[in-house]
Amino acid sequence: MITLVPTTPLAVPLEAEAITPDGFAGRSRADIERLPVLQGNAAAKLADFFTVRGEADETIRLEGDVSRVKYIGKSMTRGRIEIAGDAGMHLGAEMRGGEIVVHGATGDWAGAEMRGGRLVVEGSAGHLLGAAYRGSPKGMRGGTILVRGRVGNEVGCAMRRGLIVVGGDTGDFTGVMALAGSIFVFGKLGVRAGASMKRGTIVTYQQGDGPPPLLPTFKYDCDYRPAWIAVYLRELRALGFAPPDGAPAGRYRRYSGDLTELGKGEILVWTPS
Repeated sequence: MITLVPTTPLAVPLEAEAITPDGFAGRSRADIERLPVLQGNAAAKLADFFTVRGEADETIRLEGDVSRVKYIGKSMTRGRIEIAGDAGMHLGAEMRGGEIVVHGATGDWAGAEMRGGRLVVEGSAGHLLGAAYRGSPKGMRGGTILVRGRVGNEVGCAMRRGLIVVGGDTGDFTGVMALAGSIFVFGKLGVRAGASMKRGTIVTYQQGDGPPPLLPTFKYDCDYRPAWIAVYLRELRALGFAPPDGAPAGRYRRYSGDLTELGKGEILVWTPS
């Protein structure tokens, strides 16, 4: 395992796309220390900012605050990255496989245009989790994102496949422009959820503040018990996301929309039995 420890606080954010199991594979410690990074418009090497310990295998551990280090795990296809602290923007962007676990919070664009693998954030996440980059028609296209805390706006923007689970509240425009995929929200759902979504599912377990405010372009269909949700909840419980008591047996109010688009998306609002 390679362990990276920051040597000094960063006044200017660092772009470190080289920090991936793919990028470290087959390299000596000296080679890893020479991998390129970018701070502002200045090129540098990894050893200018991190102490590198251990030998390369399929695991990388970062110890300390790397909240100003961007693009950790970008496009990774295998292995595991563990971060013992906060992480910066674009964490796991375009990743295709492997696992990233953050024992803290992360910034905006985490899991952007992700295609596979698993991203776990024990704290909160910023805006545009699992989203498409501006101008791109496709956001998350596969994999799983699990955030135990709250997240910002536009979760799953233009999402096409995959699963996003949020243990806390979401900001506005959850699932905006979604084409497919599933988003589970165990906290409070922000306003304008599902705006311009064509397909896909948003499931909300909001309690205590009444039903979530839905756009008028979502039409109430029915109350029912989707059989597939019990399967998801069982798997999520095994991952440490405990659903509300009675969730598997509860009923769900189904709203279809967005009717300004294709209208085949759905928002399921859990109602206790």
